[in-house]
Amino acid sequence: MPIKIDLRSDTVTKPTAGMLAAMMAAKVGDDVYGEDETVHQLETKLAGMFNMEAGLFCPSGTMTNQIAIKCFTQPMDEVICDQTAHVYRYEAGGIAYHSMASVRLLHGPRGIVSPELIEPEINEDNIHYPNSSLVVLENTVNKGGGACYHLSQIEPIHTLCNIKGLKLHLDGARVFNALVATGNSAKHYGQYFDGISVCLSKGLGAPVGSVLLGSKETIKKAIKLRKAFGGGWRQAGFLAAAGIYALDHHVQRLSIDHDHARTLAAALTQMNYVASVMPVETNIVLFEIAAGFNAENIVHLLAEKGVVCSTTGPRTVRMVTHLDISPEMIDQTIEIILHLHPSAHK
Repeated sequence: MPIKIDLRSDTVTKPTAGMLAAMMAAKVGDDVYGEDETVHQLETKLAGMFNMEAGLFCPSGTMTNQIAIKCFTQPMDEVICDQTAHVYRYEAGGIAYHSMASVRLLHGPRGIVSPELIEPEINEDNIHYPNSSLVVLENTVNKGGGACYHLSQIEPIHTLCNIKGLKLHLDGARVFNALVATGNSAKHYGQYFDGISVCLSKGLGAPVGSVLLGSKETIKKAIKLRKAFGGGWRQAGFLAAAGIYALDHHVQRLSIDHDHARTLAAALTQMNYVASVMPVETNIVLFEIAAGFNAENIVHLLAEKGVVCSTTGPRTVRMVTHLDISPEMIDQTIEIILHLHPSAHK
């Protein structure tokens, strides 16, 4: 049986030895009582990195996103985001369920939206229309193959939101991948966003958790919403310590994952069963299967050889590089890709 090379997602990583040691050494308390100093340390550290006032540690990025949306909207409001957005596609209808808000969908190239796309979709004050109250960006864009926003693209969106009186939230599930790829600084983000969700359990390699960043007023409201969502922690410092370790040790190494993704993409472009590969900016490789071939069949054949990946559509396959993928694994994967011969189905 071949060794499994798991390229399904960067959520599958295991804590490193150093991270486990940091977790076991954490000073903990009951966070619902506000007594877990390691949780406070993580929240303060990330807020400082992004030049935001405060942070709130939560179990997942879905929770931080949904809390933020509820903080920034009222029932019968409308959220503006791209049609590929995680908050719309992959959070179980949470915008409707939790916030009773509708969604206005945009169609940006690779999920990247602009003021030119946003402004025409902002509703005027009219009894027939929901109130446009929030714009959500995603960085990097998962369905866009890890495409990145640069700060130069974010600034004019922030300006438009200010003029029109809308809040701006960032689903930063892979924001550190974007920062490493663009060379932008985290400390500049705070001036543009009312809320930022930062995931620790993807490329950074922590076992669980995301942090919502915002103003002190926003985070005070978010704490009560987290409780209502069932997300109150007890001795969460063990998990927070993993996040602190990840921020201290796993950020700059993300460039290795990006290099690995580009190497995989270059190999895939040589194959007759691959129609196209989306340009690789970070750690996500999305490729379209050529006509006559079956995406599910190709994923199955790769799995039989020990490479696990996933489909994201009838003709699209995704591979994601991460902390637990070594250069040797990339070499093995490429060897398997180059010698894979799926049957065409006419």
